[in-house]
Amino acid sequence: MNGIFDVIIIGAGTAGLAALREVKKRTENFILINDGPWGTVCARVGCMPSKTLIEAANAFHRRNTFEEFGIRGAGSLTLDIAAVLRRVRRLRDRFVASTLKTTDALGERAISGRARLLGVGRLEVNGKELRARHIIIATGSRPIVPAPWRAFGDKLLTSDTLFEQETLPSRMAVIGLGPIGIEMAQALSRLGVNVVGFGERSTIAGLSDPHVNTVATDLLKHEFPLYLGEKADLDVVDGRMQVRTEAKGAVVDSVLVSLGRQPNIDSLGLETLGIELDARGLPPVHPLTMQVADLPVFMAGDINDHTPLLHEAADDGHIAGINATRTTPACFPRRTPLAIVFGDPGIATVGRRFNSLDGDKMLTGEVQFKHQGRAVAGQRNKGILRLYAEPESGRLLGAEMCSPAAEHMAHLLALAMERSLTVHDMLRLPFYHPVLEEGLRTALRDLSRQLPRCSESDLAGCEAFGTEALD
Repeated sequence: MNGIFDVIIIGAGTAGLAALREVKKRTENFILINDGPWGTVCARVGCMPSKTLIEAANAFHRRNTFEEFGIRGAGSLTLDIAAVLRRVRRLRDRFVASTLKTTDALGERAISGRARLLGVGRLEVNGKELRARHIIIATGSRPIVPAPWRAFGDKLLTSDTLFEQETLPSRMAVIGLGPIGIEMAQALSRLGVNVVGFGERSTIAGLSDPHVNTVATDLLKHEFPLYLGEKADLDVVDGRMQVRTEAKGAVVDSVLVSLGRQPNIDSLGLETLGIELDARGLPPVHPLTMQVADLPVFMAGDINDHTPLLHEAADDGHIAGINATRTTPACFPRRTPLAIVFGDPGIATVGRRFNSLDGDKMLTGEVQFKHQGRAVAGQRNKGILRLYAEPESGRLLGAEMCSPAAEHMAHLLALAMERSLTVHDMLRLPFYHPVLEEGLRTALRDLSRQLPRCSESDLAGCEAFGTEALD
């Protein structure tokens, strides 16, 4: 391979593969470089193995509702942890294999090695210098582990190593209660591990609405202890891990560290681009073009540390792949913000978060699911959903929730916000009975009462019956 490539893509994760898809449509003069295992973070150590573990945990936890349903014998059920973890790895390998089909077909245009930038349009990999008209950097991220903690070795787990375990210890601490920490803490607890959760913030799972956060933390505290608002330190005592805050402490067999992820920029050579880097060592990236400053360089996915979610990384790669083959980069409108945490109840944020809104310039609607008919029938009657809307127009601005069917409620609300729908627009939609989405309608009706009344001929004004069975 000689000459100047049209595009070099560094990184074969979700963003890199999305960029590759677009680059391949426009030129055959490209290469893809990847350092470490091929296959995306999502498939190998992220979304897919974690959800496989969560499904097993929730299936076993469901036995606690059997007696109320009239199903006897739940107490005799047992769990084979080793078999659970083998299934996680088996499905993980299947998901990884599906991503490898794309890169295996590239032949010599796929290079294994660590790339280092030498300047604009120049890089080195495996001791050889390559040149390109455009470079896309999509090297992803890795779990944050404080340097002093690395000495604890295999007593410290991350999302990169958790799913490789043959079995699980009897007692674990989870440090960091963001989305991943909450998901794994609850799943591990439901699999029979004695879990203790520690979070430096007072909020969990990316929530900012204090009402929703209170409901979420109260529900989780029924399953395992949660200690919030203090930084945790680690030490080894008599061969076991000791976790300490100023007020609390716990001795456990191992610790799952879930403090977020850091961009993979070590030895990448970003300093050779001749532009100012921020305190984290990252260059300025335009969120609508993925362009780095005014250079023929684009940065996509988790590395840009903007919104580390798969659908956002895929969009980043799509944008970067197209713009790296254009003379002038195009601006792409971004999607309505959407984040989901696969706990039980589910946790989700859509559109603008509570802490980004002016309380004097928004209305709030709420539903508690304690008495919601379908939720009661399914023993899922717990949680809260809160909506935010403009006072003048009634346009929906955002939502935060800890509720049954949160992942589905969130998608419906994202569609509504993407289309700039109002509270009354939403209430004109059909809500079948009995469904959990009737709870969403309750929150919409709560907002509607705070807005000017619609006309009598408008079905958006159809009011609630005020009974569990019908609303």
